Amino acid sequence: MTADGGTEPTLWKIHGERLIDDTRRLQLSIASVELPGGVQFEQYVLRMPKAAMMIVLDDKQENVLMLWRHRFIVDRWVWELPGGYVDPDEDPAVTAAREVEEETGWRPRNVKPLVSLQPSVGTTDAENLLFVSDGADYIGEPEDINEAERIDWVALDSIRERIDAGQIIGAASLVGLLHVLAFGTD
Repeated sequence: MTADGGTEPTLWKIHGERLIDDTRRLQLSIASVELPGGVQFEQYVLRMPKAAMMIVLDDKQENVLMLWRHRFIVDRWVWELPGGYVDPDEDPAVTAAREVEEETGWRPRNVKPLVSLQPSVGTTDAENLLFVSDGADYIGEPEDINEAERIDWVALDSIRERIDAGQIIGAASLVGLLHVLAFGTD
């Protein structure tokens, strides 16, 4: 049924799915798919655990806490929001706060849900849950020294320029930052 009450003429039929690889952080399979017009093909499907990220704003809501890190897959240095995979049976908000502390040494004062997204919906089930915190307290050096080259409070008014320069490329970071810039934190 479509949103307007009609039928689903473009709904794909899944005839089966076979597992290729199954690890702690991903499951790769191939689905046998049939399009409404009768065309059949195989489609790779990647399923990953939920991830939780947080936008931590300073007290004046002028700066956001970010990590400067190298991503070897794309061989680029980029700014990203702190975050990580949600452990089984862990509340995603707790994950986001824990990851901020481990990766940055800052403790968010409050955690509010912001938005959920699927960064590559055509082939991947990898829900990203974004949270926001208004303010944080410094608790010491980050526990995980492998996460970032640099941790910094980045001016919100520099985000557009950093996006244009290719310094912010991750889907979750882009969506979260642009959401806050467009709509605020409420």
